[in-house]
Amino acid sequence: MRARIGEARAAGDVDRLIQAVPYARFLGLTAAIVDGRVVVTMRYGDHLIGNPTLPALHGGTLGALLESAAIFELLWSSETIVVPKTVTITVDYLRSGRPVDTYASGVVTRQGRRVANVLVDAWQEDPAQPIATAHAHFLIKRDEPDGDRG
Repeated sequence: MRARIGEARAAGDVDRLIQAVPYARFLGLTAAIVDGRVVVTMRYGDHLIGNPTLPALHGGTLGALLESAAIFELLWSSETIVVPKTVTITVDYLRSGRPVDTYASGVVTRQGRRVANVLVDAWQEDPAQPIATAHAHFLIKRDEPDGDRG
């Protein structure tokens, strides 16, 4: 994965990271850089529905979108060299997700040598009206020069 991260950064193609993760492909995720930020899109599919009566997206798929967006933001914007490991993620579901494409974007709020915090919003038509938000903490491993491990 380390080589794929480097290749994606060098090519300026964040979607290469997503295509390397089978679960992300199953969810129908794609990514693009919009105004300097990674925006992850979860393309609508019937397999994402949790409540067919409404219909509404399953909360687990929204949580997976939020967590994935946070990870891909860290992989793209930081010096991490391996996929970050989730320590905790807290998801706030604000309204039902309708059966349409859903977007998510994260902001790294703090990044230390071993831990990073990311805030993420998910929305459908309007980024100012999120349908879910998340606050996540990750263990990271940064690329450090030889001899600077302490």
